[in-house]
Amino acid sequence: MRFSLRLNNDLPLRDYVAIAQAAEAVGFDQIWVSNDLFLRSAPVILQAIAQATTRLEVGAGILNPYTIHPAEIAMLAATLDEATGNRFNLGLAAGASEFLKWVGIEAAQPLTALRETVAAIRSLLQGERASMDGLFLRWGTEAYLRFDAPRVTPIYIGAMGPKMLALTGEVADGALPLLFPPEHYFGVLPHLQAGLAQRSAALGELDLAACIWVSLAEDRLAAQRVLAEKIAYYGHALGPLILERLGVTQADFRPIEHAIMVERDVARAVSLVDARMLRIGIVGRAPDVIARLEPLVAAGVRHLSFGPPLGPDRLEAVRLLGRVIKHFR
Repeated sequence: MRFSLRLNNDLPLRDYVAIAQAAEAVGFDQIWVSNDLFLRSAPVILQAIAQATTRLEVGAGILNPYTIHPAEIAMLAATLDEATGNRFNLGLAAGASEFLKWVGIEAAQPLTALRETVAAIRSLLQGERASMDGLFLRWGTEAYLRFDAPRVTPIYIGAMGPKMLALTGEVADGALPLLFPPEHYFGVLPHLQAGLAQRSAALGELDLAACIWVSLAEDRLAAQRVLAEKIAYYGHALGPLILERLGVTQADFRPIEHAIMVERDVARAVSLVDARMLRIGIVGRAPDVIARLEPLVAAGVRHLSFGPPLGPDRLEAVRLLGRVIKHFR
């Protein structure tokens, strides 16, 4: 079993160091930090984490080839591997289209962009002068790294849709699918398996990280409020497959959306989040997490990845997740 922790890039730098040290102490294998636009820079955060830990792998989750050129992503991956003693993992995705529009970028041809980006980064890290004559990337043999990369950094893809999941199974070293709710794993798996059928044996086994939301605390109601607030903000934007799995409709979220967006009444919006909606993640204490994830582990999941909200006190949440790690190990 492998275990990873995921954090957003919206915390003070010192908080990441404290959380990472706590995560390493309780047995986590990896920590991932998002790189959402206009927040803190994930590569800088990851370097600080690596300097404060000895074993924990660090991952950028995720970078995209629209705001950062794949050549620069390869440079970053090689340099962070050098700086961390080969503890860096590279998370890639096409990027959130709504966020990219903030800076006037259209995420054109996302599948092609990701396929060509993965191939280009691997070629650069292998020291090749392989030219790219694709639809998204076009360069000649003068494009190559001017230093020796320590290794070919593992590439994980953050995928949600069927086609991107299939691509992940085919070309990535690891997968970072968001499982909203955790049981969505059983909907994701067939699409990954379709890609695995096309996979080169040289790539080895795919590390499938079951990425779930948790909100943990000894005070269950406090943990529930944290997750409910997150759902209140984002629930109206959930896709139809997730809504179907939760047993709710977009109409169920309209009063919540009105309360939080129009009335600006967070407390009222949170009060309207019901038990069906809360099943998007896991709330409570370690036994609640264990009970909800047992079916996934029994079905073959070997990498559990816990992400925000995490809880009202992140350090307490990490401590509680340590009990989950101990149970499954």
